[in-house]
Amino acid sequence: MNWLIFALMTVVSWGVYGVLLHKGRGNMPMGAETPHAGLKAFLFVCIAYTLIGLAAAAVLKLRGSNWSFSSGGIKWSLIAGAAGAIGAFTLVLALGSAAQIYKGAAAAAVMPIVFGGAPIVNTIVAMTVHPPEGGWKSLPAPFILGCVLAAGGAFLVAKYAPSNVGTVSTSAGAKIAPAKSAAE
Repeated sequence: MNWLIFALMTVVSWGVYGVLLHKGRGNMPMGAETPHAGLKAFLFVCIAYTLIGLAAAAVLKLRGSNWSFSSGGIKWSLIAGAAGAIGAFTLVLALGSAAQIYKGAAAAAVMPIVFGGAPIVNTIVAMTVHPPEGGWKSLPAPFILGCVLAAGGAFLVAKYAPSNVGTVSTSAGAKIAPAKSAAE
């Protein structure tokens, strides 16, 4: 398959990740267990990673891999896995904290920060590891503008994320307070 198709598949899966994770958190037992709901959801994210890892092992076996690994490859892959797991863990914590403000719409506030900020961090780290030809001063202005716009866009989307608390407009334009749920 073409790399772009895989990239777009990643966009879709990561694009729904925060919403689905927040939904999983919200469906865990609440009440006295509310502070633990995010960690319970994260536990099942880890189980899913394990299952997908087993699928990757099966694909390696089916493709006839010789199962040779290098120490550098193992080390950097484990570091990458730790970075991803820490990110998933802190995402659970962010969604849990934001849920106190945004309720079911927490992902609408949190995920723009994550997905707007992560590409900028990725770009800085990638250019540090593999500096651009001609150095940092050779970066074209539209590239720098794109990074600034990505950061600004993430901020604006997160700051003005709709929440499911407060008033809602009726079709006639009147503002009414939403009905309280049984959980409130």
